[in-house]
Amino acid sequence: MLFNGFKKEALEFLEEIKHNNNKIWFEENRHRWKEVILEPNIAYIEEMGEHLIALVPNIKAIPKVSGSLFKIYRDVRFSKDKTPIKTKIGLMFWQGNAHRMQSASFYMQYTSSEVLLASGIRTFKKDLLQAYREYIKIEKNAQELDSILKDLSCKGIKISPTYYKRYPLGFKKEDDLAYLSLYNCLFAYKTHKPNKTFFSKKIITSNYKFYEECLPLHNWLYELSLVS
Repeated sequence: MLFNGFKKEALEFLEEIKHNNNKIWFEENRHRWKEVILEPNIAYIEEMGEHLIALVPNIKAIPKVSGSLFKIYRDVRFSKDKTPIKTKIGLMFWQGNAHRMQSASFYMQYTSSEVLLASGIRTFKKDLLQAYREYIKIEKNAQELDSILKDLSCKGIKISPTYYKRYPLGFKKEDDLAYLSLYNCLFAYKTHKPNKTFFSKKIITSNYKFYEECLPLHNWLYELSLVS
């Protein structure tokens, strides 16, 4: 299937889920999900993956549910939100052999009213967090990351906020780069409303440009993953 943009009907479908968030309704409308969400998103993954090879030759673009396309059903065991159906679509391309959520990645998410693009790692689990803190104790690594984040900010790209209030052992608040130790995740992102580009093939080029801008951060995080 050729990718020709995301469908307006997909956003309408996601909006309907808000008012019909139960498995019975979804299964009755699964054919619509397949037509307006599943098939176009699989086509997007295939085409976007081919483009991303130019940035990251071994990028993982897996065109299936639970691959690069996140499940529509929510795992309520690990979520504060107990509604069974997600009202957002998530797509991820990642590098490395670790779990996709612990890997340097390019991400896209959309709801009925907003599109989010991101590059980075969405959460640092215990082992990765420890490796990250050790990695930035090396001055060269910390300086490089600081420069990358400042460059992205200058381009109008947002950075995930710091999380911790206290500086961990080995870091002093007097150090200009100590703020890096306060992250519990690290990604660059931007958001926008669904527009004409979103509903056309031009979304491939548009998203690629964003991921290209974020490549220095992606590469830095990938290097981190190799030592974690």
